[in-house]
Amino acid sequence: MHFSRRSFLTKSAKGAAALASIPAIVSACTPETKSKKEPFEILKKDDVILFQGDSITDAGRNRNNEKPNNNRAFGTGYAYLAGARLLNDLPNKKLSIYNRGISGNKVFQLAERWQKDCLDLKPNLLSILIGVNDYWHQRNGKYDGTAEIYKNDLIKLINQTKEIFPGVKLVICQPFIVKGTSAVDASWIEPFKEYQDTAKQISDQFNAIWVPFQKVFDKAVEVAPPTYWTPDGVHPSMAGCQLMAEAWLWAIQ
Repeated sequence: MHFSRRSFLTKSAKGAAALASIPAIVSACTPETKSKKEPFEILKKDDVILFQGDSITDAGRNRNNEKPNNNRAFGTGYAYLAGARLLNDLPNKKLSIYNRGISGNKVFQLAERWQKDCLDLKPNLLSILIGVNDYWHQRNGKYDGTAEIYKNDLIKLINQTKEIFPGVKLVICQPFIVKGTSAVDASWIEPFKEYQDTAKQISDQFNAIWVPFQKVFDKAVEVAPPTYWTPDGVHPSMAGCQLMAEAWLWAIQ
């Protein structure tokens, strides 16, 4: 492989420019009406924060370690980066932050473990990112679900949670894909949009905080190629994880 100082500097500069652009990408995709009275004022002292979802949230975490605020319990994804930022910025609030994402999960699989991995933790803020496997596994013949099943299952899960914890603050993250990558092409866009629209409808129905991940990644590919942010179009790279963490934090502050 030919390697030169010039090519190294060029690639490094492009990478640095993309990373430097992450706050600008996120701010361009979110409302300007947010109050800036106090960062993360939605969070109260001793709050429990729970990240739930599939492999994007799981991010290689050690599932045998169920402690809050623990590096090994969090994996290397957006949940780890966002949680670390909250703990760094808000030491006096004594937050307890958990990651209970599991790779490959669809909504019905969240439901199967919801008592242990959500209700028993008594979350004050519950963040859910789910949906890509509900479509992807149907697409590859490993699941016979539909967008309607996704909708009904997720509504049922949220209703169950709010019946027990009526004051829980809910964050619904938009499931996302990026075309021009190893797994995602243009044929994904239209059918997957039904799942994305459903997630937004559910977010509105429950007056949840909405994290517009698709809009953020669409903006990001104007700065750097799709594979810079996610090699396969579903699982984020290091830069993609940072992008997601910034978007999530912006949404809740």
